[in-house]
Amino acid sequence: MAVHPPPRLDAPRLRPWREWLPAGVDPVALACVALGFAAMYLPTYWYLSHTVWATDEQGHGPIILLLSFWLLWRRREQFAALPPRTAPVAGWTLLALGALVYAFGRSQDIIIFEVGSQILVIAALLLLFRGWAALRLGWFALFFLIFMVPLPGPLVAAVTGPLKAAVSAVAENVLYLLGYPIGRTGVILSIGPYQLLVADACAGLNSMFSLEALGLMYMNLMQYRSVPRNVLLAILIIPISFCANVVRVMILVLVTYYFGDEAGQGFVHGFAGIVLFLVAMVLMLAVDKLLGLFVREPARGAAGAAP
Repeated sequence: MAVHPPPRLDAPRLRPWREWLPAGVDPVALACVALGFAAMYLPTYWYLSHTVWATDEQGHGPIILLLSFWLLWRRREQFAALPPRTAPVAGWTLLALGALVYAFGRSQDIIIFEVGSQILVIAALLLLFRGWAALRLGWFALFFLIFMVPLPGPLVAAVTGPLKAAVSAVAENVLYLLGYPIGRTGVILSIGPYQLLVADACAGLNSMFSLEALGLMYMNLMQYRSVPRNVLLAILIIPISFCANVVRVMILVLVTYYFGDEAGQGFVHGFAGIVLFLVAMVLMLAVDKLLGLFVREPARGAAGAAP
């Protein structure tokens, strides 16, 4: 009878998590950091999921959070390959500042401080484990996290009002030119027997904020090395977002006009949010293609790879 040796402790089938971690990473230290971060911010995420993230205006928050963590995770091999040149003074200082901002926001119920402090905490951890090189490597993921921080209410109210008025005016003029019986009073559109109020979610600052995040993510994935192209595309995302919001409002108006108020406020209203991102993505691709005709990408050897 053949005698088989006992399985080794480092067999892949016994330690599948090794496939997810780069070589040289201490799993115990990583687990401690992850547990500490979860203890701080999981209650915050739970609160957001039942308040801010449950609204149409801030529904993009969890998507931004997951994408930011994915951006950091996809660079795990590069982080592990960096020399262990830590920056303890800057790291501990930034970590203390992040903890103070978190404690202040948590105790005073200021959600912008509580959520925003995670950017400081993650930046501090990068400095403590791999130094400034790691911070440069992960800067975009940290910057992208800004888009999940809830915007201050007064700022949203101050900017959303003019935006809604502009979107309503453009949608009204386009539909009127197309021959539809439409009128406007402020942000209320009247078409046929129906009246529609252009809400904050349809044309507000948060909507444009989420579309700007979508554009920056697209630029990061494309890894363009031309500074003029990146800057121009980032600026043009603003009018692209405006046009996408106009298209969304026009779709809701036409659906209500042809199929009634219940159709406009039902499933189609939620589906119009998906249409918003689809229209913005199509316009972004078209503008990017147009920019590519006029802005030449530098040779890869002439500029470093984009983050």
